[in-house]
Amino acid sequence: MATDMRSDATKAALRERVKELTCLYGIAHIAGTPGISLDEILLEILALIPPAWQYPEIALARIILDGRTHSTPGFRECGTKQAADIVVNGSRRGAVEVIYAEDKPRADEGPFLREERSLIDAIARQIALTVQRKETEEDHAKLQDQLRHADRLATIGLLAAGVAHELNEPLGNILGFAQLARKCPGLPGAAGQDLGKIEAASLHAREVIRKLLVFARQVPPQKTRVNLNEVIEEGLFFFEARCAKGGIQLSRALCPDLPAIIADPAQLNQVLVNLVVNAMQAMPEGGQLTVQTRTTADKVWLVVEDTGIGMSSEVRERIFVPFFTTKEIGQGTGLGLPVVHGIVASHGGGIQVESQIGRGTRFEIWLPVAGAPGAGEKG
Repeated sequence: MATDMRSDATKAALRERVKELTCLYGIAHIAGTPGISLDEILLEILALIPPAWQYPEIALARIILDGRTHSTPGFRECGTKQAADIVVNGSRRGAVEVIYAEDKPRADEGPFLREERSLIDAIARQIALTVQRKETEEDHAKLQDQLRHADRLATIGLLAAGVAHELNEPLGNILGFAQLARKCPGLPGAAGQDLGKIEAASLHAREVIRKLLVFARQVPPQKTRVNLNEVIEEGLFFFEARCAKGGIQLSRALCPDLPAIIADPAQLNQVLVNLVVNAMQAMPEGGQLTVQTRTTADKVWLVVEDTGIGMSSEVRERIFVPFFTTKEIGQGTGLGLPVVHGIVASHGGGIQVESQIGRGTRFEIWLPVAGAPGAGEKG
């Protein structure tokens, strides 16, 4: 009889070991499935947990990750619990829990077996590795998108520069001959008016070409030591009346001890003007426009924030592409923000954009402090 009891115990232990290995194999298979989301992985892992425990008919399981909870049907806080932390890169992100809904005889860890402690720890480690891999994949995908976006902007910049140079000469001829023709004696009034329209259209086209060249970084900035606060004060002076008329409250929050930067003041003014005009156009019914500066160790920041209509993520991804605009025909060229991008890039700086539909948009532009790496960089 003693032999039979040992045989039964061996068989029971073997069954438990098979269940544990089956669970771990299933988790490894699920985690390696391509194209499956993290939430789907957690749900499938969850289904594998109760059958791996000694009393699967009363076993309830829960996975908590970053505040989100996935649990088996009917899960409730009751009975005895066994848990293991999910630790990703040294940071606790959640836990795996198994609960018996009824009381069971005491084993190695309450009613749980010693092997089940090893199993739940292994499940928690596997989930942590899966989370780490998924986050690495997402970071890689974001980096690839950023590289593709930068490559598209560089290609468009080269194309824009080529087109601009090709158009400049014939455009100059059109403008010059129109101006000469207007000086002809005895020119009929109607013809003079038409030539004036040709001249105005040529000047507008030349301004578009100039903006294209700025975007393509073909116009070198004339840099000197600049106080960004002074540029902002001078630029905002011309917008105060327009803001008041449009029901827009304009406020400044300028850092008093802002260090100097090496920059082209005219181009910085153009950056400010483009951002402020965009903000005003985004608030047709009025709102709050805030312009602020701040400084960090080696950077000076310009922040322009509005409470306007905001942008979708799809629009936000395209705002620096030349000629892309959401405005009505004739209301914008789609070159304002690409020009801002070109100027900031030529000064060795960067741009961050946050926006939400119905809540407004925030542009943060940083430029290197005078003497910092990149501060004297040419376009």
